[in-house]
Amino acid sequence: MARGMGMAAARVLRAIAGGAEYGFDIIEATGLASGTVYPALSRHERDGYVRSSWEDPVKAHRERRPPRRYYRISPQGRAALDAALADLGIEPAGRLRSAKARS
Repeated sequence: MARGMGMAAARVLRAIAGGAEYGFDIIEATGLASGTVYPALSRHERDGYVRSSWEDPVKAHRERRPPRRYYRISPQGRAALDAALADLGIEPAGRLRSAKARS
């Protein structure tokens, strides 16, 4: 797998590539615990596999919840994910659908 990427890290990238955008969305899509997802997101961002941005706090306040941090896979992240999935014999990320799309 890409740079020693573990299965959980690959699942997190695959969820983002499939349309999951923020922490709880990624947790739901992967079935992984928050204690696994958030450290993986931090490593992916450090490695340049994902980019993140915070939503407008006014919007979050209107919806009576904390602001969400949105994640997007980078071209480098897509390449790393495809390599990791190929190593495992798993379908490429481009053919995935998000949990929202399946609902």
